[in-house]
Amino acid sequence: MGGIEQRAGLAGRHAAVIGGAYDVGRAITLALADCGVELAVCDDDCESLAHTATEAEGFGVSVFSQCFDALDPVPLRGFIEEAGKRLGHLDILVNVVGGANMGFMFEETEPEDWADDIQRNFGYMLHSTRAALPLIRKSGRGGSIINFTTIEAHRGAATLAVYAGAKAATFNFSRALANELGQDGIRVNTIAPDMTPSRGNNRATQKKGFAGMGEMNLEKLARTVEIGCPMGVAPSQDDLANCVLFLASDLSRGVTGNVIHADGGTWASSGFLRWQDNYFSPLPPPDFSLAD
Repeated sequence: MGGIEQRAGLAGRHAAVIGGAYDVGRAITLALADCGVELAVCDDDCESLAHTATEAEGFGVSVFSQCFDALDPVPLRGFIEEAGKRLGHLDILVNVVGGANMGFMFEETEPEDWADDIQRNFGYMLHSTRAALPLIRKSGRGGSIINFTTIEAHRGAATLAVYAGAKAATFNFSRALANELGQDGIRVNTIAPDMTPSRGNNRATQKKGFAGMGEMNLEKLARTVEIGCPMGVAPSQDDLANCVLFLASDLSRGVTGNVIHADGGTWASSGFLRWQDNYFSPLPPPDFSLAD
């Protein structure tokens, strides 16, 4: 074991991952398993969950998995309780579940749409966190709660009003909870990606919101990422998993109530885009056009 691994202190710890079967969730589950973390993982994609659990067990750790919809608080609380019975306690809780119907003006949506956005991006984690806290306290050595928010929680995301509001609630809930739990050594932080390519994002995205993108060729799509993302490429699913490892480990034991903007710099640029030849501006140069 190298110096970084020793300082991180993840081996032998216990984690629950809510939404850990595919895409970013899968990357997180496997990254934790690779570091020697014993796992409880749930998801509503039963086939992907079975595959990911088997992969995680390949790292030599125990994995308890259960398939259900995490938006339903009854099985969610039951899962956390069963995780406590099997693992004894929890050190880490990662709330990954989220998603939105993109491309709709608020006036085009209905109360049932709002309720789904709020529960999917904020409400469920109230239940998972409340159920997990006694199990985190049980070890007597603190722990780490990691919630996924989004860049949209920090900017006026038109056509995503309720989703953005729910994600902002997640961010501020996490900050407030970090204040409540600080003296117990339980840290609470958030990760705010932008548009990391994933099956989950595609499934949650309505065609209306991406009609223009569907007409672009790959060269144009790559060019738009170069313009909008200072690093020129969106962070990968593994990049987000690495952020989770940092926040879950002793490497971040002085970090709580904070957000990691794992977005390649899009929040830092805040719309101040790099168009061409180091031409930085919110507006394109007069002669600018995307390559065909």
